Formats: sequence, C-alpha cells, structure tokens
Amino acid sequence: QVQLVESGGGSVQAGGSLRLSCAASGRTFSVYAMAWFRQAPGKEREFVSAKIVGGYSTYYADSVKGRFTISRDSAKNTVYLQMDNLKPEDTAVYYCAAQTSPRPVVGGARNYDYWGQGTQVTVSS
Repeated sequence: QVQLVESGGGSVQAGGSLRLSCAASGRTFSVYAMAWFRQAPGKEREFVSAKIVGGYSTYYADSVKGRFTISRDSAKNTVYLQMDNLKPEDTAVYYCAAQTSPRPVVGGARNYDYWGQGTQVTVSS
C-alpha cells in the first residue's frame, strides 16, 4: 500500500501562485509515476501533470504548460506542483496519484493505483 497526503491548497487571486505538496509513504519503492489531477464541480477528473519516478520525464496538460511545474524530492518522497500565473479556470480540487506499473501510462485517472484525499485550490478574478 502507498499512502499519499496532499497539502498546500488555498485561495489566491488570478495571477498568483501556490505550491502543492504530496508526501508518499508505505511501499514507495513500487511507485513508477506520480501525477496531479484536478476536478472542478460538475466536471470529470482531468490530468494536470506527471513525473516518472527515477527519471527526468515530465508531462503537462496543454492548459497548464508554461505555468505549472512538477518536481520531486526523492529523499522526502514528496512531489510538488508549483502553480504560477493562476487563472480562475484552475479552480478545482487537486489530487495526487501514484502508479505502480513498471511501464506507466501517465494520462488517464484509471491508470493510477493510489490517490490522496485532495486539496482545494480556488482562484478568484
């Protein structure tokens, strides 16, 4: 089992920044990819960003490219999502996810095995 705990959400004005953290514990050696998803009210959960554990590959949804940055501190087993130039349409609950497949598929929520509880991000105009 892998446990994921997110933190860092909050309320900001458009143009502001937030940094989300996701601390992983448990069988973290089994994780091959970490990702962030988000879900706005009345919408499906959507992919935001992902990082291959132990590698350099990172992936972003088109809507956040150039504004969000995913990173990982292996010593702390923590993944971060730095969100800059936030827009009202970024408002959502953000979820951290972990995938245990040795050949991870970064998109698609169904590919992920473990999820955090979510953290709310609200961006006002």
